[in-house]
Amino acid sequence: MSPRVAIVWSAEALADLTSIHEYIAKTSPRYAAVVAGRLVGAVGRLAQFPESGRIVPELGEPSVREVIHGSYRIVYEYRGERVEVLTVFRASRLFPGIGHRSPG
Repeated sequence: MSPRVAIVWSAEALADLTSIHEYIAKTSPRYAAVVAGRLVGAVGRLAQFPESGRIVPELGEPSVREVIHGSYRIVYEYRGERVEVLTVFRASRLFPGIGHRSPG
């Protein structure tokens, strides 16, 4: 069995998650909580299997991977002893420049 790694959410990823929750909550607070919870849960397996996400095709960098959950892409970087979730966005949107994103 592989050792577990820590999962850390960047400030940007937490802001993304909050924005997604707030947008959905305008019409359904209950569904917003479900979606946010599922997005957080979708990265849980990375503690045991940090390389299980696919390499982000737009970047081609083996350490930067993503988990697709429903219509969302959860981008993370595997850094040996930890996984850092970098951003969360709708798969229908263009890939954001990590660290260079405009709001929304």
